[in-house]
Amino acid sequence: MTTKMLSLYSTTMTEKMPYLSTINPHFSIISLKKKSFPVTGSRNLFTTTAHASRFEVDHQISRSQGHEEESLLLMRSVLGSMERVYLKRNPTAKAILDLVKSVDDADHTCYDHLAFRTFGVKGHGIESMASFFLDYGYKQQEELKFPAKKLKALWFSPPSGLPHEDAATGSGVNGPLPRIFISELLVDQLSPQAQEIIEKYIETSGSGYKHATLASALGSLTWKKPFFSDFQQLAKESEYAAWTLVNGYALNHVTISTHRLKTHLTNIRALNQFLQENGFNLNSEGGVLKVSPDGLLLQSSTVADSISFKFSDGFTESVPCSYIEFAERLVLPQYKNLRMEEVKEFHRRDGFEVGNADKIFESTSREQLTRRTG
Repeated sequence: MTTKMLSLYSTTMTEKMPYLSTINPHFSIISLKKKSFPVTGSRNLFTTTAHASRFEVDHQISRSQGHEEESLLLMRSVLGSMERVYLKRNPTAKAILDLVKSVDDADHTCYDHLAFRTFGVKGHGIESMASFFLDYGYKQQEELKFPAKKLKALWFSPPSGLPHEDAATGSGVNGPLPRIFISELLVDQLSPQAQEIIEKYIETSGSGYKHATLASALGSLTWKKPFFSDFQQLAKESEYAAWTLVNGYALNHVTISTHRLKTHLTNIRALNQFLQENGFNLNSEGGVLKVSPDGLLLQSSTVADSISFKFSDGFTESVPCSYIEFAERLVLPQYKNLRMEEVKEFHRRDGFEVGNADKIFESTSREQLTRRTG
């Protein structure tokens, strides 16, 4: 990393990372694999100069010293940086969040979950992103499998004893702590040609997987910027692979928790209609509304935005970026007699559903991106 880049990095970390208006969104932090910056633990963000104090935290030491509250502030700061990258690159998500907040109570526009995509090869899979959240008390839950897409996923529940349910106030990453959903492409199940392409870039990342959280917060790739021809080849076999090649560890989507809203938009069907009436294009795969077999988890999403990406071979092309999802979790049958003001998050349907998620994945597909609105 050059002196100029280090100076930019150090200064912006000090200011809680308001660098996103100037930083190149496709800058690659390959140099992290070099030993320019000491790593204090296998699950820690790397440390730089004293100016980078927001990231100079050893997770285990902070806990042993009883700094849980400060650690939570750090985690929210990191999530806030991821969110700013996401909103900068995805105008549809920002427009919808602004619109919903203008109609509903802004303090109740909360996230149900955040989602990330990874390559399941040489340490760059689910664990590369999960380690950060596990260090802050998140708990691993069920695995979901998507054989046709050659994917698997794990979701993680927020830490117990922290205000992730009803005590927290605020919106977005400053509200109740969201669930985390991390998926992984099973690279060894792809064709030899696709595997070769992916492994070629993973080699340039080296130990970049140790800094997955940082890469997401910076909006950077840990491997070298790809060739357009490689992107095209992967897209033919796995649109998930092509998306991950150019977006890396960036937030794939955030999800508005509709049942936390206070107006009629708390009903996801009403929210879907409201968004369509305002000109937003929703993912139609399997129908706009995705419903779990038990009828208690209802989900929908927009079609992903596109972003201009300059490939290393000189081509500048439009590639799929991220999208925004909506989820309504209904009250479990055993709590159906509770008054609505008594209902807490743990009274509602938890977890995820393979059938729903499989269709939500299509939000970044070529078919959805090229479909005409309406």
